[in-house]
Amino acid sequence: MGRSNKNDTSTEHQWQEEVQSLPIELIEPNPFQPRVEFESHGLDELAESIATHGILHPLVVRKTEGGYQLVAGERRLRACKKLGWETVPAIVKELDDRLTAEMALIENLQRRDLHFFEEAEGYNKLLQEFNLTQDELAKRLGKSQSSIANRLRLLRLDQQVREVISREMLTERHARALLKLESTEEQLEIIETVVKQSLNVRQTEEFIAKFLTKGEELKGKSVRKMIFKDIRLFTNSVKELTSTLQASGLTVDYQEEEEDDYYKVTVLIKKPERREQ
Repeated sequence: MGRSNKNDTSTEHQWQEEVQSLPIELIEPNPFQPRVEFESHGLDELAESIATHGILHPLVVRKTEGGYQLVAGERRLRACKKLGWETVPAIVKELDDRLTAEMALIENLQRRDLHFFEEAEGYNKLLQEFNLTQDELAKRLGKSQSSIANRLRLLRLDQQVREVISREMLTERHARALLKLESTEEQLEIIETVVKQSLNVRQTEEFIAKFLTKGEELKGKSVRKMIFKDIRLFTNSVKELTSTLQASGLTVDYQEEEEDDYYKVTVLIKKPERREQ
């Protein structure tokens, strides 16, 4: 196939299938790359495979003013750098920012080893950068809207919590279970228990449910203590008033009873005796 005609807008983003040998030093990283971490052992294995069999699939790049920008093939490029290669086979393609970001994300999704937090960040970046709705993004990526939404919910977790989850290699379902907790401190506390006791997802969900129930019970006790304290303030005020009335010469009887559902406070004031005229 030949190069795309720049004057034909219908072929503006058509593949330029000619494979070229490009200098590695002229290829800059993809700013839309969703993958944050590249496992060194995996890169070593890929480099060994490339050294033996060569690059089976060329990189995809787009032209920039000073050279090229990587669109797809980050791991292959890193592996070639490890091997000390000076050039790599690549296909130059005309792409705008949105298509560049989409291709980078799709390539990683197809590999199926993109971390769920990285995937969520990739979705969020596409939504924010290009003002897409979740439904529009789902259609462009061949995903369901619910799967996009479920991934994005994970970003509600604090960055510190996400880092610990990734470091401890907990699953996505572990992460989702933590969303039921309100504070970062509670989430980190639960993670510590999950890791120490090697809890699976079901055990983690049950533990969180018990944790939340216990929290509600403690909260209820606190409320009851506060109510009781408020009632005591009231009864003490009544007692003070009773003492004032007694000091003025009145006969006052104060009674207080606590029932299951209520407090009963009775104040009896004896009428002064009338003087005969």
